[in-house]
Amino acid sequence: MRKIFLSVIGFAVICRFSAYSQVKQDTSVSNKPYFSLYKPVTQDSTGYNARSLRVDEIDFVSSYYSQNGDHSAVTGGIGTERVTDISNGLTLNLVWYNNSLNKNTLSTGFGFDYHTSASQAYVSITGASKTGGTRIYPSVDWTVENAKKGSSFGIGAYYSGEYNYQSLGGDVHFSKKTNDKSGEFTAKLQGYFDQVKLIYPSELIPQSTTTVITSASGSGGDNKANIPSSPRTTLSASFSYSQMLNSRFQVMFLGDVVTQQGYLGLPFHRVYFANRDTAVVEKLPSSRFKLPLGFRANYFLGDNIILRSYYRYYFDNWGIRSNTVGLEVPYKVTPFFSISPFYRYYNQSAAKYFAPYGVHTPDDQYYTSNYEYSKFQSNFFGVGFRIAPPKGVFGWQGLHEMEIRYGHYTQTTDLVSDVVSLSLGFK
Repeated sequence: MRKIFLSVIGFAVICRFSAYSQVKQDTSVSNKPYFSLYKPVTQDSTGYNARSLRVDEIDFVSSYYSQNGDHSAVTGGIGTERVTDISNGLTLNLVWYNNSLNKNTLSTGFGFDYHTSASQAYVSITGASKTGGTRIYPSVDWTVENAKKGSSFGIGAYYSGEYNYQSLGGDVHFSKKTNDKSGEFTAKLQGYFDQVKLIYPSELIPQSTTTVITSASGSGGDNKANIPSSPRTTLSASFSYSQMLNSRFQVMFLGDVVTQQGYLGLPFHRVYFANRDTAVVEKLPSSRFKLPLGFRANYFLGDNIILRSYYRYYFDNWGIRSNTVGLEVPYKVTPFFSISPFYRYYNQSAAKYFAPYGVHTPDDQYYTSNYEYSKFQSNFFGVGFRIAPPKGVFGWQGLHEMEIRYGHYTQTTDLVSDVVSLSLGFK
């Protein structure tokens, strides 16, 4: 659960519910949105499709997220976890038809985040480290849909960069509908190739990474850490199948296979051994395997209420087992205004390599005091408000929908966070 508020009111935001850093702790949470039952498939009765390039939709995102807690990994599992994050993103969808009347969709996006973290100041024992950072994340996706065959194929590329992290990614995705169009199979292959800058706590910087910079006059110099980077590769295959059982009931089955190789920890995460005052850098295996399996079900309860349910089971070879249960109930107050209360429960077991502050021993092969890998339960609940008037929001025909959402997150490790968002869609 993460992020969210707005930095502009005339141009804004399509919310993402995952919270900033701590909701990464909910290891089993799917990044796939609830599939929609709002829009039935329609066809042009004339059989004509425009071939020219057009702008289909524009979404601008701005969000704010705030959290607090007392188990920072930077200080060995104790200390402040206070984080704030403001994010802005723009997505532009372009559509055109080729000579075979296949629909082409080109989606381009650009995102910008600014976050502050109180614990980041303690990467240096003097408390003088950088406490804020920015991240940019452009993306592009091209999808070709063959309506006659009920199939689509696409490719995507991604980049994410901040001061200590660079990531390149790509994917290939495919979907195929059943002959009667009531079911659909989807597959996606993804790869992310990251470079993690090895920023050590100031008292633990290896001597081999320190270079003396001498001025041209030879009169003196400064000691600066020339810290190298370490690679990390994530490969995943995602599969889903959705089926409309009748006019009111739809189900979806989901599965992912994820493997990671490379440096999977962070060097500025400290670990304190039992009966020792000095810290060491956390140490984790160089490979990880994850397998999440999920199920969604949507049911129209009358004309005004939809029940959206979700369950997911997750396990990995680090010893984490987790369960996620979610429910969202959109209620149409009018044809153009709806309210959507939602709730999500999550629990997980601890990883084999986790222990709190001062519990690990030097005999342990791997060790971390990052509470992302601890045993915990969490609750996330809130409400959304959506309007989509036929004449446009505020009478602006181009602004076809607006949604405001608020969520509150609690975790049994005493972590709490709040999320507020405004989402505007332009056509």
